[in-house]
Amino acid sequence: MNRIIHFQRVARPRIALALSTAILLAMAGTASADVLLIERVEAQTQVALPERGMSMHQVEQRFGQPSERLDTRGGQKSQWPAINRWVYPQFTVYFERDRVVNAVLNQATPNETGPKPAIR
Repeated sequence: MNRIIHFQRVARPRIALALSTAILLAMAGTASADVLLIERVEAQTQVALPERGMSMHQVEQRFGQPSERLDTRGGQKSQWPAINRWVYPQFTVYFERDRVVNAVLNQATPNETGPKPAIR
């Protein structure tokens, strides 16, 4: 009799917890975003990007005319430098005044999960 009571108090809740955990894990799916991030980092190392500190003139000489020059942001006060953005087919270059501060790969496909697009 004690064994039956013990089973009802201890084993049943454990079985229910194990089943619900298994169901949740089955519904969770795969972690494809982690793979995507790794693939993008590998792709970035294969694409020649402008280096930090290059001037606008140097970038234009090495990579040619950008496909689009976005409107300047910032610059309203001396503490807020003007940020210029040039868009190339594979990457976007960010300049503080006339020097490169960053270059990032553009979204590879419309379905790609990643940072939100820049404000245009």
